[in-house]
Amino acid sequence: MQGGQRNRNNKQTSAANSITFSMATNHFVQVNNINLHYVEHQSEGPILLLMHGLTANAHAFDGLIHDGLHESYRVICPDLRGNGLSDKPAFNYSVEDHVQDILGLIEHLGEKKVHIGGHSFGGYLAFYMAANYPHVVEKLVILDAAKAMNPNAVAMLSKAISRLDATYPSFEDYLDHVKKAPYLTFWDPAMRSYYRADVQDLEHGHVKPRCNIMDITEKSMALGVIEWTLTIEQIGQQTILINGLDNYTLGQPLLPDNIATETVEMMKDARYAAVDGNHQTMLYGNGAKQIVQQVKEFLG
Repeated sequence: MQGGQRNRNNKQTSAANSITFSMATNHFVQVNNINLHYVEHQSEGPILLLMHGLTANAHAFDGLIHDGLHESYRVICPDLRGNGLSDKPAFNYSVEDHVQDILGLIEHLGEKKVHIGGHSFGGYLAFYMAANYPHVVEKLVILDAAKAMNPNAVAMLSKAISRLDATYPSFEDYLDHVKKAPYLTFWDPAMRSYYRADVQDLEHGHVKPRCNIMDITEKSMALGVIEWTLTIEQIGQQTILINGLDNYTLGQPLLPDNIATETVEMMKDARYAAVDGNHQTMLYGNGAKQIVQQVKEFLG
């Protein structure tokens, strides 16, 4: 598809939950040798570009959109390479590869400097961009990412990753599977569009997650070669780090409060906010409302 092509179906609705999102449009653009998909939630406000987590997709922030984030900002949510509707090359999943994609997207949008944010893996990409490409980052919004995560993070994330590389008889069967995850402590109707974008349709109504284990493993390993303490200490932009303190799995939060606050203290101009929910559910319900409020107060 050609760069900038947009889906004519502007309103994204779910017949099952009757939630209507903003005037959202789907786009594809050629950047850094891949076809990158992104969702734009239109507004007259400044751009806030949000990057999703390791196994997620551009609709990970639909809960924030539902609670009004798009009312103040033109929210741009890309599918990172290997995720969602973006290309899935066999190789090249380093942090720098991802960031070059986003730099190409910013150039495509005709902007020189934007607000950058990210959740989890996307938060690390945001850290890296702010430190290494400060000329494109206005302010920084970090959701559940820090100099390190819970020491048990690999085991804690295993349930989320286990949904990949499996085929399900139907989308409803897939939903039944994900709803049993220990971290999904409540169901919010705004989650449905995220999980619908998570899978591709196969024959006979079957569905399969769009991500695959090999690409996700390469992405995860790429984080390990970056010295995050040194990277974060370089960041000069105003930053807010928002943390979901509820238990994720194993009776623990994925980002412990002490690590989050230590990360904020390392930075030159950062503030900290805790919200309801865990690493996943903070993006919905009360957590989403609190995040939207914090972001609006921070960005102005």
